[in-house]
Amino acid sequence: MAPVTAATAGEQMHALVERLYPLCRSITGDGVRATLDIVGEYVPLQVHEVPTGTQVLDWTVPQEWNIRDAYIADATGRRVVDFAASSLHVLGYSVPVAATMPLAELRGRLHTLPDHPTWVPYRTSYYKPDWGFCLAQETLDGLPDGDYEVRIDSTLTDGHLTYAEHVVPGQVPDEVLVSCHVCHPSLANDNLAGIAVAVFLARALAEKTPYYTYRFLFAPGTIGAITWLARNAERVGGPSAAPGRPGEEPGAGGQIRHGLVLACAGDRGRLTYKQSRRGDAEIDRVMRYVLTSSERPHRINEFTPYGYDERQFCSPGFDLGVGSLSRTPYAGYPEYHTSADNPDFVSPEAMADTLAVCREAFAVLDGNRRYVNLSPYGEPQLGRRGLYDALGGRSDTKEAQLAMLWVLSLSDGEHGLLDIADRSGLPFDTVAVAAGALHGAGLIKG
Repeated sequence: MAPVTAATAGEQMHALVERLYPLCRSITGDGVRATLDIVGEYVPLQVHEVPTGTQVLDWTVPQEWNIRDAYIADATGRRVVDFAASSLHVLGYSVPVAATMPLAELRGRLHTLPDHPTWVPYRTSYYKPDWGFCLAQETLDGLPDGDYEVRIDSTLTDGHLTYAEHVVPGQVPDEVLVSCHVCHPSLANDNLAGIAVAVFLARALAEKTPYYTYRFLFAPGTIGAITWLARNAERVGGPSAAPGRPGEEPGAGGQIRHGLVLACAGDRGRLTYKQSRRGDAEIDRVMRYVLTSSERPHRINEFTPYGYDERQFCSPGFDLGVGSLSRTPYAGYPEYHTSADNPDFVSPEAMADTLAVCREAFAVLDGNRRYVNLSPYGEPQLGRRGLYDALGGRSDTKEAQLAMLWVLSLSDGEHGLLDIADRSGLPFDTVAVAAGALHGAGLIKG
């Protein structure tokens, strides 16, 4: 596998999207396993199989769905709708069907997008036994009346729900959760771009030991996240977990300190960050800072209990500090949940930009320490400690000196380096370097 550089990451992520695109994924089944097999070629995974019928919070793991073939054929045997051409052509979780019926009867089972007559919609029926086909409106308009052979070669049986984790070890056991969903079929932006960015983010973080431990979760949407939460109560500080220590944020009884959900990560729209339910979690402040200071076009949205799996992680019993990063949010672009969300819709440049923002944000998150000034009575003499001399060769010497004074002023155990950067208007990196110099001189302690 070629090494990852800033110049090649976008192209490599796009190649991964193209490779995953043909697979038929759902909330369970071999399509998820095949997806994780490919992801496992990029980063090592711990794969979990949870049996059908397992109680997970208020839900139950459903039966496993697999499909081999499906089609609608006309009187000549020609397949007018063919699952082999696109996994979107079948209503997700369709029960098996083998029948012949007139078009008038079949129409009630056909899903189209009249406003976009060349696109195929994505539709599912996970928890209610049903069957159907999705096709372009122009295809339906071209079908003459008559009988059609209908075939869905699928199984819906007791099996497993599959999800996987990858862990990048850090200097401390406290964790940052990075989650993406792996349950959608051929949709490039709405899940494959998020998977690709997560994979390459994990690889980038592993290049050096980060401060936090980073846990990457590749799971089916909703039911997968709920299953993971149910099986990780101690880690997330949820039911049956020990309460947090006095003064800690909600969810502090577990190891998860921060989190980010990745979705719709590859379209050409501007970046969008959806805040956690708290709205003032550290990840919220970090993302606001990084997006604003980078001067990238972006939006910051308030939390709503609708969207991706941030709504599971932020549910009141867990109340984790988990936000969501996307480009154009779910349902915010016409191609959403249609065949137009294909590899051409996502760009290497957009995915590379999403990856860069994640790396910048986690660098700030990792470096956001709180310190205590050990010489708080008046300004300590920095010159005799060689601190000013050490900065003499810098092009931003005055800014670096000012950063030292700000760090000394606000290192009271209550303010972190991000607080100092925000209040001073200085770059976070400059503040972090100043703190490192002061710590090395014994003037502050962490």
